[in-house]
Amino acid sequence: MTDIDLRSDTVTLPSSGMREAMANAPLGDDVYGEDPMVNKLESELAVRLGFAEALFVPTGTMSNLLALMAHCGRGEEYIVGQQAHTYKYEGGGAAVLGSIQPQPLEVQADGSLDLDQVAAAIKPDDFHFARTRLLALENTMQGKVLPLEYLAAASRLTREHGLGLHLDGARLYNASVKLGVDAGDITRHFDSVSVCLSKGLGAPVGSVLCGAADFIGRARRLRKMVGGGLRQAGQLAAAGLYALDHQVERLLDDHDHAQLLAEGLRAGGYEVEPVQTNMVYAQLGERAQALKIFAGERGIKLSAAPRLRMVTHMDVSRQQIEQVISVLTEFNQQ
Repeated sequence: MTDIDLRSDTVTLPSSGMREAMANAPLGDDVYGEDPMVNKLESELAVRLGFAEALFVPTGTMSNLLALMAHCGRGEEYIVGQQAHTYKYEGGGAAVLGSIQPQPLEVQADGSLDLDQVAAAIKPDDFHFARTRLLALENTMQGKVLPLEYLAAASRLTREHGLGLHLDGARLYNASVKLGVDAGDITRHFDSVSVCLSKGLGAPVGSVLCGAADFIGRARRLRKMVGGGLRQAGQLAAAGLYALDHQVERLLDDHDHAQLLAEGLRAGGYEVEPVQTNMVYAQLGERAQALKIFAGERGIKLSAAPRLRMVTHMDVSRQQIEQVISVLTEFNQQ
């Protein structure tokens, strides 16, 4: 029996078409700037998202770290959500490696940061304080999509205060598909954006950082410093290009499957949060570990968390979602 893995959309495997594209990719040394597929990925994604240049890196964590370090110097500060990946889930890299102070704020129910709270958190120009340099947002944020009007307001705020604006766009294309707009309509509000290729888009490895030419120049130097320089990386870049060309529109299927899962779990007696994209959150409380074991014995991989996150992706079919609903309903009726 094939496992049904709902722990994350990072568990996807390359499709047959992607594997073929990888096998046929021409190769060169990317540190010398000579890998044709990396160069193509960087240039094409920069154009699509409205930036001057881009940089291919192994992971989203590295992409965000390079962005924070390129925007902020030692002893400077960025404002970020308490639940944001750049603050909570990336090992404290900005503080440890960049000596950058985070100023975390509580994330609102819709996934946004209250812009009045952001404005209040910006430090005065006083040597007693770390200098605030950057606001970092995440879209989607726990599956929630930030509206374009909010992004425009955040952009205006940062311009008024002389701050940079960075987007952790790990699931940027989930947001664009949900809103029914081009991804560039989202990223045009930002000074930099990190795009992950290895989540819902289905590539095995890689993220791309986009920004102005001088910004990417700093990030490229930092990439070498933290060990992210790649050599014959064209096969990985080819997977990313294939994903962008062939596996964006199908994200709608993941969103539909998440809605189906949420509706089925509600019917089975679970308390489930409203769903916008490919993430379903259900309240489990003290039953989380028991459910993980019960589901695992039936071929379903879940995390064990009181607020259980289930993530739909390209390797989970509608039939499998219905199977998950049946198993979790059975558990809830014990």
